[in-house]
Amino acid sequence: MGPLVNPCLGRTGRAGYDAGIMEDHSHPNVAELRRNYTRDGLRRSELDPDPVGQFRRWFADAVAAELLEPNAMVLSTTDGHRPSARTVLLKGYDERGFVFFTNYESRKAREMAICGQVSLLFPWYPLERQVGLLGRAERISVAESLAYFTSRPEGSRLGAWVSQQSSVISSRQWLEMKWEEVQRKFSDGEIPLPSFWGGYRIVPAEFEFWQGRENRLHDRFRYTKPADVWVVDRLSP
Repeated sequence: MGPLVNPCLGRTGRAGYDAGIMEDHSHPNVAELRRNYTRDGLRRSELDPDPVGQFRRWFADAVAAELLEPNAMVLSTTDGHRPSARTVLLKGYDERGFVFFTNYESRKAREMAICGQVSLLFPWYPLERQVGLLGRAERISVAESLAYFTSRPEGSRLGAWVSQQSSVISSRQWLEMKWEEVQRKFSDGEIPLPSFWGGYRIVPAEFEFWQGRENRLHDRFRYTKPADVWVVDRLSP
């Protein structure tokens, strides 16, 4: 996708760039790390008119290519002042949206409560592809969260009770003590769904499908829905 610029950091002058990075020979020269994308192209005629259908095709390709965590996606949120990002795992998707699960007291959850507008990015680098989307975060029902929670391995269910996600803890030892405590607590029965844990659905308003091409002349197609039908536009690389 297009270049990302952090307005909070500003730009470094060329002299500062040369002095700060280019003269440090003890590390790889980051400026020279590059590759030319020649794996595939993307034509308008090849696109599914429905972006979810197009995502389904590309997701199937990512799974077939045996990529590490093909369902990993970068979720970006904001508290209204600063953005934050982290990788979460897609656990379901359909025409309604894209679902993941988390602690409702985590930083991401707190930020989504302040501003429900978020972005997702699927970075399928070995395929020279990315899929990005913008949308609105909403909690799914308790019944949906429970259905997924009960399907998780026991360790993952216990872990949901252990982790006070995003809070400061004193040590790894404290975390392991909590783990042992939770194991004892639920040793004789079912592990219930925590009230502070569940799913979110990202309801998409915009998609972008990015295919790397030679000489940085990438193929980019954006889906938007100004009315009842998805509209597809080619974007300049």
